[in-house]
This record gives sequence, structure tokens and C-alpha cells, in this order.
Amino acid sequence: MKDFGYVAATDVATAVREIRPGAKFLGGGTNLVDLMREGIEAPDTVIDISRLPLTGIEELPDGGLRVGALVRNSDLAAHPTIRARYPMLAQAVLLGASGQLRNMATVGGNILQRTRCLYFYDGTQPCNKREPGSGCAAIGGFNRMHAILGASESCIATHPSDMCVALAALDATVEVESVRGTRRIPLRDVHAVPADTPHVETALEPDELITAVEIPAVPVAANSRYRKVRDRASYAFALVSVAAALDVRDGQVAAVRLALGGVAARPWRAVEAERVLTGAAATEAEFRRAADAELAAARPQSENGFKIELARRTITATLLRLTTEGSPA
Repeated sequence: MKDFGYVAATDVATAVREIRPGAKFLGGGTNLVDLMREGIEAPDTVIDISRLPLTGIEELPDGGLRVGALVRNSDLAAHPTIRARYPMLAQAVLLGASGQLRNMATVGGNILQRTRCLYFYDGTQPCNKREPGSGCAAIGGFNRMHAILGASESCIATHPSDMCVALAALDATVEVESVRGTRRIPLRDVHAVPADTPHVETALEPDELITAVEIPAVPVAANSRYRKVRDRASYAFALVSVAAALDVRDGQVAAVRLALGGVAARPWRAVEAERVLTGAAATEAEFRRAADAELAAARPQSENGFKIELARRTITATLLRLTTEGSPA
């Protein structure tokens, strides 16, 4: 790890004044420090924002919540209002990483974490995220964990966050701050699809700091689940994950929210599946039909074609469980 300068910011204004090319914000550090150790990130200056007053979870006038960017993942998952109104979010956080990492990781950092693609971490292999124009070793390589939706000929890496999948289903908004002021970005627009510029990973400008996430009131989310399919039961990234919320009235789907993880470069809001399901009968056949509609655009690689059927079954099973058991206690 190369030498770097260190600045401890005491307020948001100081933090955004200090950011410049070659500098990085440091919150929990659970991703940035790893990347620095691997030589993938090599900032000249680290701006420590861990002491900023961004750790609250507050009620909004519309019945939603404002979550500070430095709320620890463990605290988010344990918050009684999150558990009651947005159980899919609490479950998603608890299924991410280990308890020790959740105690350090922050909401803002979780949003901005970078892919866990093996080739991204391997400096001996070409990677367009790490070195634009060098190529994508995963295409034609070991790509079992990689994207089947929204990928490109330049990159097939997936976004690793579980929390963001739930936030995408909940129509969350990300608040960012810079010396130019405050702006809000729908979480669904924060993460970029790779196209031919996979090194451009988010809609944030380099000098913008995430200060909060706002989650609107979403009544259907009270009946929601997050299901994560992975190779082992702990500390593993998703092969496929599903965040689902469902409201069934008189046997028909009155409202539904659906997002997928482990299948794309960003949390994948399943808008086509939602369209098909709204007003349809709440049956296994209709759930499977909606999954088929969403996955019609899937383009598998040489080793990850199984993800299409896995996603189909996981969507169907999650929705069925919501109709029979509701949200877990």
C-alpha cells in the first residue's frame, strides 16, 4: 500500500471541500481498505468521514424514513421501524457479509462498494473496470458468478450489494452533497450499466458525498421478503437474490415490488415482471409467467446459464411464500 495523506473531517462542509482528484472518502472502510491493499485503489489522500453526524434514522412527513449515510449496517437491520415497515431490507442486510463486517460497514459505503469479480481483483488479468480498454477476462473465462442481464461486450461483472436490491424495490432516493449543493438521485439510477464505459460505475460526480438515503412510505413492503441463493450459507455473494413485496386481494395481485441481485451490474428492478403481475391471479403459474417475462432479455455466458432457471424458481418461490406465510417474524 502506498503512502497517503489523512484528513479527519468534522463536518460535511469540510469533507466536500477537501475532496479532489486523488482523494477518497473513508467511512467504515470495509471495501476501500481491501482495494487499497490490493493496489486497485491508490488514493493520495483519505478523508475520514466516520465522525460526521450522519448516523440517524428519522421519520419523514410522508411516512417514509431518512437513513444517514453512516448508519452501520447492523443498526439498520436491527431498527424496529425498518423491521416492521421494510422487512425485506432488514433481511437483505443480515444476509450480507459477516456480523463483524456489518458492524463496521455503512449504508453509504454499501451503495458504493465495487464488484467482487475475480478478474477485477487480479492485476495480472485484463479488466475494463480497472484499466479501461484492456478487455474483459471474464468473457470466455470463469464467469459462473457473472451477469445475465444488462451486461455488455466490455464487462459482465455484477454488483455485490444485497441492501441495494431491497432499496431498489423500495424506490429509495440517495442524497449527495458537494460544494455545489445537494441533489437527490433515485437509487435505481445510481448504478450504471457497463455499456462501453464499465469504469464509470455510478451517477455520482467524483466530488460528491452520499449523506443520506430516503425510503418513501411503501405500504406493500410490510409484506415482503428477501431471498438469497448462494454457494454457502454464510459470507458469500449471491448467485441470485430476490427482494419481493406483495399485496394480494381477492386472489389477485393488487401491488407488487420486485428486484433481483446477483444477475446484473446494478440492482435489477424487475419492471416487466411487475407489469405482468399487477392485476393477475396470485398463482404459481402467473408468478412463473412474470419471471419468464423478466428473464426473456437474459444473455448468459459460457458458465452461468443456470442462473436463468435459478432466478425463475427463486422469484416464483419467494412470491408463493409471501402469499402463504407473509413476511418472516
